[in-house]
Amino acid sequence: MKVRLFEIFTSLEGEGILYGTKTLFVRLAGCPFTCFYCDTKESLPLDSGQEYSIEEACDLLDEHLQSKTYKVNFTGGDPLIQHEAVAELAKYIKSKHIPTYLESSCFDHKRFSHVLPHIDFVKIELKTLDSEFVDAKHYSTLLENALECLRLAIASAKTTYIKIVVSAKTESKSFDDLVQKIFKIARPNDLKGFIIQPTYGIAEPNLPKLLGFYDLVYPYYSEVRVVPQLHKLIGAP
Repeated sequence: MKVRLFEIFTSLEGEGILYGTKTLFVRLAGCPFTCFYCDTKESLPLDSGQEYSIEEACDLLDEHLQSKTYKVNFTGGDPLIQHEAVAELAKYIKSKHIPTYLESSCFDHKRFSHVLPHIDFVKIELKTLDSEFVDAKHYSTLLENALECLRLAIASAKTTYIKIVVSAKTESKSFDDLVQKIFKIARPNDLKGFIIQPTYGIAEPNLPKLLGFYDLVYPYYSEVRVVPQLHKLIGAP
């Protein structure tokens, strides 16, 4: 089995419920989508990065793994593009008693279910239609896959949280529709967080807009948080 890696580096987690933790990031190459706010466009091509055997990749993880690292974050691109390789790498990291974290758009619930047993922290990122994640014709299929990933993560009792990226383009109705779909599946006790993440440097939403999104989530989940990308603010990768 081969895996194509774009980069491996240690930094501070800049997003979600574990922001600020020392993290080894394993960025896999390849993503079939083009969100307009994507900040890792160079890793999107399927032929970007470099190809390794699983054994070589595990050696690279050992070389880059620093002491006192809180977790290993499998990111991309989208790691589900290479789901079988991610499962093997995550299994290896777990054998070292280090927590694993999956950062994916959750576009395929079957691939997700293959990786899930080897993941400790699961971010379910759901996208509004105006993210330009994909065209309107295919949006409903991809959304259903993401919602099924949420069901699977909850059923597996994983540490699960929701993230929705919002911008000045995000409409309240599309955001509200998405929130209602989420809480038809999840109870508040099923989640360890609900993160509203404003875009950075492009179509940034203003404070009234962010407060409006917050207010839409609050009746369902009072621990909702608006959290910007910490690593952008401190100049970390």
